[in-house]
Amino acid sequence: MSREEVLETLRREQGGVVSGQELSRRLGLSRAAVWKAVDGLRRDGYVIEARSGSGYRLIAVPDAVTEPEIRSFLGETAVVGREIRCFAELDSTNNYLKALGQSGEGIDGLAAVADSQTAGRGRMERSFQSPRGKGVYLSVLLRPALPLEWVPPVTAMAGVAVCRTVERVCGMRPGLKWPNDPVLNGKKLCGILTELSLEAETGRVQSLVLGIGINVLQEPEDFSPEVQEVATSLLQVTGTAVSRPRVAAALLEELDQMYADLRTGRLEPYRAAYRQDCVNLGKQVQLIPSGGGERETAEAVDINDAFELIVRRGDGTLRTVRSGEVSVRGLWGYTE
Repeated sequence: MSREEVLETLRREQGGVVSGQELSRRLGLSRAAVWKAVDGLRRDGYVIEARSGSGYRLIAVPDAVTEPEIRSFLGETAVVGREIRCFAELDSTNNYLKALGQSGEGIDGLAAVADSQTAGRGRMERSFQSPRGKGVYLSVLLRPALPLEWVPPVTAMAGVAVCRTVERVCGMRPGLKWPNDPVLNGKKLCGILTELSLEAETGRVQSLVLGIGINVLQEPEDFSPEVQEVATSLLQVTGTAVSRPRVAAALLEELDQMYADLRTGRLEPYRAAYRQDCVNLGKQVQLIPSGGGERETAEAVDINDAFELIVRRGDGTLRTVRSGEVSVRGLWGYTE
């Protein structure tokens, strides 16, 4: 705890110098404890100048997805992000929170953040590459007192929350490839996976784990060759190194607002935003049956109130496409 207290004190000084004696007095620590805290922070990547006869000054902070760095950007949240647990490595942030949710542990809104994942997953058990120090790999545990039929829009709403996050941090808004892939420049920026646990007797939601992985600092070589064709990062698109803790904090704030809107049934703004962001509408797409079979070419024409895709087939008839039944790809690339 002394390390976090020293860091917060130096951060509040906004580059000013604080003597070791003053730190000791303010925090009720011995001078030796202050020195150990500073030494530990330096090993964590914080640049702290020590001036003989003057004191300590915080010069630079690392791009670390740790709780202190995320909270330095995080405003007040009602539920999501009240508790944040950060890890250097997990197999999957979703797996971690699913285990807590199924055991009845973990508060509503608990967030888990990992610097890397060894078994990150996307839809249909696809692998999500999560290299160390490159992305924001974050899951939240939600315990909504809602019937099951209220839950299907969550993943699409989370896609809108990601678009709002990137727009806030980078000044550009991604599109959404149906059903739930935020994209920039025709390539996938983010993966979203929602997993449920239900009460057997009532069929009501026991817990919901929403996992989001945003590619932030990846260079092309950080992706496997097959993924390079379809994936991008904020760094590749903007040409600028974007702060990962800032992205994580903005995402938690957007998810907190989304959760409040879900519980009150305020979904229409998300439907409107989704229709506006969806890159498939008005274009020819390929419908790929999830169980295999012949592909079909159709025109994507609308998103209905359940966030399902409405397509016009070659004979002019309309078909409603549901997530999980088919995958949608462009004719000539990931989105086109």
